[in-house]
Amino acid sequence: MCYEYIKADSFQWMTSRDENSITAIVTDPPYGVKEYTKEELEKMKSGRGGIWRLPPCYDGHQRKALPRFSVINDDPKERENVYEFFNTWGTLAYRIVVPGAHVIIASTPLLSDIVSRAMRDAGFERRGEIIRVTKTLRGGDRPKGAEKEFEEMSVIPRGQWEPWGVFRKPIEETTVAKNLRKWDAGALRRPDVDSPFVDLYETGKTTSKEKEIAPHPSLKPQSFMRAIVHAALPTGKGVILDPFAGSGSTLAAAEYCGYDSIGIEIDDDFYDIGTEAIPKLAKI
Repeated sequence: MCYEYIKADSFQWMTSRDENSITAIVTDPPYGVKEYTKEELEKMKSGRGGIWRLPPCYDGHQRKALPRFSVINDDPKERENVYEFFNTWGTLAYRIVVPGAHVIIASTPLLSDIVSRAMRDAGFERRGEIIRVTKTLRGGDRPKGAEKEFEEMSVIPRGQWEPWGVFRKPIEETTVAKNLRKWDAGALRRPDVDSPFVDLYETGKTTSKEKEIAPHPSLKPQSFMRAIVHAALPTGKGVILDPFAGSGSTLAAAEYCGYDSIGIEIDDDFYDIGTEAIPKLAKI
């Protein structure tokens, strides 16, 4: 099997892609959109300014920058921007994926409702949500400026899970079986013949080894990526697309599973990381 890792704007690339030419999409998109603009990424990389959270050093180690996703919830205009982003993207995705294709998208508890609405309006069916159990640094804080006065309170729950929306382009045939025979899509592949694909994964954090190979701020563990990528191609045939490929974890998982895949990444630094990281991650 093989993969293509392309440096491009995914919206432009998807516009020129042939209709019904992608069998599934698995992606971890720019959650808040704003964090992954060129300007904000440059500020994050320089360690100064911007909306990325820059943790201090602990025990002599510099912690990695983290997206400050909650900024989206402060402004209705920002929420509408998220909807427009995913609705436009979903419309492009709908055209290029085959009937019955699954699209699995990482999100956050604060934004998954917006993503779901945008994808439904683009024509996709919502087929559920995969929950990745993982402890985060988001939420749980006391009221800002009054931490002592309200020390027994949290403004928002500390995140312990991450939702991945599961969407499907409606099948074209009269049954899923007929759609699978024609398009190799319409269902989710089981991990083995006796075990159904499930919607809860306790994967823990991304390993230090994987982070060393691919130092991307939103890198997901290969154990999890392989599980959902394996499920995305029910017959094992076709092509998986990651239009926001980052440092290539989806492509690495597809390579491990023996699937053909395509990844699109616009950022120069992440693309360079992925070029080196994909074959190394696939071998873990």
